[in-house]
Amino acid sequence: MRTGLTKKQKVTELYFNEKDSITEIYTHNTKLKKRLKEYAAKYPELCQQTDDDEHGGLRFEIDKARVSIRLTAPYSRERRSAASEFAKRKYVQNLTVQAEPTREQQ
Repeated sequence: MRTGLTKKQKVTELYFNEKDSITEIYTHNTKLKKRLKEYAAKYPELCQQTDDDEHGGLRFEIDKARVSIRLTAPYSRERRSAASEFAKRKYVQNLTVQAEPTREQQ
């Protein structure tokens, strides 16, 4: 969808306070909008879409207990290297398995 907004203007904002049990989420992020719509359809008592700004942004209200923010530590150099080696081995292994003829092909 063309909105006329730059990528920098396409924001995701979360609003909540310590008193209320509701979190308000406003987003232009396509994947997040899809996830929130699906969640709202499945759990309407916990999440509702409250606004569509007609420029690609949607606003939802969701039970604050259903929202979490996950922070992940950066990988160490050793862990990145090990993950890279594992992925390379897996890729080569998959190529080998795909290249081997099946009984039907022989």
